[in-house]
Amino acid sequence: MSISPTSPVLTSAPTPDAELLRLAASGDHGSLQEFHSRYSGVLLATAFRVLNNMKDAEEVVQEAFVQIWEKASVYDVRRGKPLTWAMTVTRNKAIDRLRRVQRRHQLQEEIEQEAQIWERVTETDSSTEAVSHETRAIVRSAVIQLSEDQRRAIELAFFAGLTQHEIAEKLDEPLGTVKARIRRGMMKLRQIIAPKL
Repeated sequence: MSISPTSPVLTSAPTPDAELLRLAASGDHGSLQEFHSRYSGVLLATAFRVLNNMKDAEEVVQEAFVQIWEKASVYDVRRGKPLTWAMTVTRNKAIDRLRRVQRRHQLQEEIEQEAQIWERVTETDSSTEAVSHETRAIVRSAVIQLSEDQRRAIELAFFAGLTQHEIAEKLDEPLGTVKARIRRGMMKLRQIIAPKL
């Protein structure tokens, strides 16, 4: 009985990660897609550990892959494995997002506190009309002392009732600029008004 030899099955070895990045750096989208299919799950877990929010983690991974695509040419194999580099990129992106979220929450809390102070300052009470009149005069005087930019933003927020997004659109300014003007303006108002009340 003779045994017929079997033909060896030829399988191509997977492209090394470093080579995928080198090809991606030269504009090969397929290489980036291959790198993505290998490691997007690991990078998602990395981002999720920092953010504890799946939607934010998914967005961070997308941002990380954009950066990996744009910066693939600067990857240096001597400084670590491609996956380690990609995880570092992802983790840094996640930390940046976490800081932005924390700053946004802190700014919102500050604005809410300032709004409460503003409400207390501008409340009128019919039984103390003279005090109320004096308070309004102090507030008007304080508002006049603000810079033009701060005054405009505060007037739109507290007198016209616009949201910060609406103010940014109306003034054609970045939202962060508007938030900073309101915050700085409210802090200055507090410094001016508090000693007089």
